[in-house]
Amino acid sequence: MLQLRPNCECCDRDLPADSPDALICSFECTFCRTCDDKTLHGNCPNCSGELLRRPIRPVAALIRFPASTARVCNPRA
Repeated sequence: MLQLRPNCECCDRDLPADSPDALICSFECTFCRTCDDKTLHGNCPNCSGELLRRPIRPVAALIRFPASTARVCNPRA
């Protein structure tokens, strides 16, 4: 099950579980579409993996399987 991390690791922007702007790699590193467009260009800076749109978990499933609250932030210059 995906962690659905709550923020962009680059700029710390909030990315709620239903955000269409959240992108992830296969290790679940999480970034916003803006950081991807400006600096990442589809590649995870942590593992070099491909960044893809994060799936949205249905609201009913979020009750039983909530999104993560652990924030990760590693700003990039």
